[in-house]
Amino acid sequence: MISFNSNSIIKIITIFNTIATIFFAILFQHFYKEIYLTAAITFGTTAYHFGIRLLIGLIYQLCMNNRADYTKKWYQLRSWERKLYRLCKVKAWKNKLPTYHPEKFSPQYYSWDEIAQTMCQSELVHETNLLFSFLPILLSIWFGAFSVFFITSVCAALFDLLFVIIQRYNRDRILKILFRKGLID
Repeated sequence: MISFNSNSIIKIITIFNTIATIFFAILFQHFYKEIYLTAAITFGTTAYHFGIRLLIGLIYQLCMNNRADYTKKWYQLRSWERKLYRLCKVKAWKNKLPTYHPEKFSPQYYSWDEIAQTMCQSELVHETNLLFSFLPILLSIWFGAFSVFFITSVCAALFDLLFVIIQRYNRDRILKILFRKGLID
């Protein structure tokens, strides 16, 4: 598992892109050069994709505080998922992606039960991010460039999908540990 202070990096990227968006929007307002509008749109879309992820994560943290009922149907693997995860070789690449708060998934600091609940919340965050990834497509109504908004939205959604898969894959393994220890039925 790659561990770095992704919290700070994401905030810095969001702030930088927001400032750059404002800067290029002001330049466009004064000089009406297409390049300034393109830069403002690019930085604005990037700021949105990073900022919305911070906001969604914060909202879930405030509402759920890493507490979820992992026995609910939504969190259970479907019959086809294990086969899909084997086909996609999730086990081989899952530890190569960054973790926002790696300590929250560590049995050194939390019980397996708490980790499973955190995984549920994390899954919901990434599923919500996935949906919100497509919101910028609406901007193509005013700015054109539908394909640019569509491609960036699909890429952002696919990135979040990777984390949904990881949470579901890992949580199934955690639940097996809890079952073997007799902590769940």
